[in-house]
Amino acid sequence: MANQDRKALPLFPISVVTDLTELSARQVRYYEDKGLVMPVRSKGNRRLFSFYDVDRLLEIKELIDQGVNLAGIKQVLKVKTEQQEQNNQKEPVPEETEKMSEKDLHKMLRRELMESGYMNQSSLVKGELSRFYH
Repeated sequence: MANQDRKALPLFPISVVTDLTELSARQVRYYEDKGLVMPVRSKGNRRLFSFYDVDRLLEIKELIDQGVNLAGIKQVLKVKTEQQEQNNQKEPVPEETEKMSEKDLHKMLRRELMESGYMNQSSLVKGELSRFYH
């Protein structure tokens, strides 16, 4: 299972999330009501949060600490999501990596290393690195 998939797994109950984020359960439920975070519900109707949900809540908390109101937070998160989607569309993963030249691979690796972690982008090159380790 890929790291991206693992981060999306609903693992944490609200009690753990409140400990991790230092938000109250009421605040977490409020942000859920406003559509800022969408935890998965278990069969018993318990909220289960993923790593992504926890990251989003921490980001919301930081924005509130900076004095941003709820409408502003929604706009910030919307713009950030749109930018991530555009970045994902701009750089498609090559279908046939065996035909990629070493020079192209090095360019892609260099670009990825320069942009790594920017806007929580996933690495497109991780699968390509295996070509160097036979």
